[in-house]
Amino acid sequence: MSEKPKYYMTTAIAYTSGKPHIGNTYEIVLADAVARYKRSQGYDVFFQTGTDEHGQKIEMKAEEAGITPKEYVDHVAGEIRRIWDLMNTSYDKFIRTTDEDHEKQVQKIFKKLYDKGDIYKGYYEGMYCTPCESFFTESQLVDGKCPDCGREVQPAKEEAYFFKMSKYADRLIEHINTHPEFIQPVSRKNEMMNNFLLPGLQDLCVSRTSFKWGIPVDFDPKHVVYVWLDALTNYITGIGYECDGESTEQFNKDWPADLHLIGKDIIRFHTIYWPIFLMALDLPLPKQIFGHPWLLQGDGKMSKSKGNVLYADELVDFFGVDAVRYFVLHEMPFENDGVITWELMVERMNSDLANTLGNLVNRTISMTNKYFGGAVTDKGAADTEEERCVDADLKAVVENTPKVVAAKMDHLRVADAITEIFNLFKRCNKYIDETMPWVLAKDEAKKDRLETVLCHLLESIKAGAVLIEPFMPETSERILKQLGDGKVTENPEILFARLDVEEVLKKVEELHPQSAGGADGAEAAGADDAGVIDIEAKPEITFEDFGKMQFQVGEIIACEEVKKSRKLLCSQVKIGSQVKQIVSGIKAHYKPEEMVGKKVMVLVNLKPAKLAGVLSEGMLLCAEDAEGNLALMTPEKEMPAGAEIC
Repeated sequence: MSEKPKYYMTTAIAYTSGKPHIGNTYEIVLADAVARYKRSQGYDVFFQTGTDEHGQKIEMKAEEAGITPKEYVDHVAGEIRRIWDLMNTSYDKFIRTTDEDHEKQVQKIFKKLYDKGDIYKGYYEGMYCTPCESFFTESQLVDGKCPDCGREVQPAKEEAYFFKMSKYADRLIEHINTHPEFIQPVSRKNEMMNNFLLPGLQDLCVSRTSFKWGIPVDFDPKHVVYVWLDALTNYITGIGYECDGESTEQFNKDWPADLHLIGKDIIRFHTIYWPIFLMALDLPLPKQIFGHPWLLQGDGKMSKSKGNVLYADELVDFFGVDAVRYFVLHEMPFENDGVITWELMVERMNSDLANTLGNLVNRTISMTNKYFGGAVTDKGAADTEEERCVDADLKAVVENTPKVVAAKMDHLRVADAITEIFNLFKRCNKYIDETMPWVLAKDEAKKDRLETVLCHLLESIKAGAVLIEPFMPETSERILKQLGDGKVTENPEILFARLDVEEVLKKVEELHPQSAGGADGAEAAGADDAGVIDIEAKPEITFEDFGKMQFQVGEIIACEEVKKSRKLLCSQVKIGSQVKQIVSGIKAHYKPEEMVGKKVMVLVNLKPAKLAGVLSEGMLLCAEDAEGNLALMTPEKEMPAGAEIC
């Protein structure tokens, strides 16, 4: 007996900057559908996902929260894994880049490439985007901002190690040209070739000295390994790659990866940097890298500052796990961005899930119980040409659908595959309309025909339930359990309950005021609201909760930079007869000399905490716009230091 063919697939590892929204969650659900399908086809699947946990942004967020970076990423990684588990994803390994074995191999890889001459020390000077943790030249900026995320960039210069990308560029171009399946969809391949490879590659910065939260370069410890050499290598370290040459049996079996499934925004790193790193390590390249599109809320990318973020756990509370899985998989085109809104979710819930599928299963089981006590056999009763034709057509759809689904899944056209399965369910509903079992039941002479019809329906539904398993595993199991083995359940359950869109939107409005509309928030609100921002609503508090917080006007009498931080200012704030020391993450927005003399709003009784080693005894209140710009909150009229804010 031959061994199962192997199939090693990965998602991108999620960055631990915060809770993943439904657009981030789409990728793990998509990958899970592929993994489950491959297993159903007899493949020995190893499915890896995980978290990317180093970098300057993490260091800064931890600093703001007054905790260590490790404490910060432990919490966020736990939240990410909770969401992945909630969505019933069947990953085999969850890797973290803070795992000791991963960090050890990254250090070895860095040293190996340095010894080989592919990495050298120099200086980097350019425009730096902190959220993307990327350097750009002036020519790469778009309207003076980061070409990847559109945010502000800052000039930066520091000592760094660089990787000689150009050394391998021609070899990568040849590989892409001779392996048309390597980058998918084709539009992503064309983008990489025309915009990056053919114009010529610049050497890549692979270490940093301006922050510490990263894997140290062991032979030059003031440097930490820069994000992409750390993050990308998880795909080999997670399956047992050993840089010294003693890799595990699993690595030798599973590498090269059959599929890297990633978002289109990081396609450059995976189709240029990653293959070149592998070439330098003398390792084969992955077989395919698929850059999926984005799932958008209304007409825009999800953003906390825009207040249009949807989270998987919240959607699950409304619709259930499989309904959310169905929506994100079915509504995402192969190449273009998909759209999610509350209204669309309700529409799909009612039409596709409750009606096409749920009602089909329920009424077929109910009729089988009503007319035959729950058990039927194929009597082969089809006396007229019309009856033979409708039976043959249903049979043809049932027999052909697995072949069509296989063809779609072979090209990762997941939404199309689901559509084909639901076409089978629609054909079953049409078959009921054509055969009218309730009419057959009135004629004793038609009893065999009625039993044959119900048998055909049950067999067809069972075939569809098996096919839907990779996409909606719980629903598949529930259907098959109700169909039973020889006899259907006596009490069919409702698979999906119809929802009233107005009631859903009302509940959403209660949870998130002004954010329940189906269109983009600014568009739905109208032109008069173009300058407003909706943010995610926090849980309600009582007046007693509010009364515990003490807000007063303070006057800043001195301010200086926090030496160990690129973001913090330390202010001496006079509040009444007291002076409190307050550390704030506003260095990018105010100079120390600008702060002195300002009257500001202060949360006075916040528990003291150390930020970057400096004690902070309160909080200055600020407003933040959609671009992340901050403005201190100041009283409209002249007020004395110490005046209560109530």
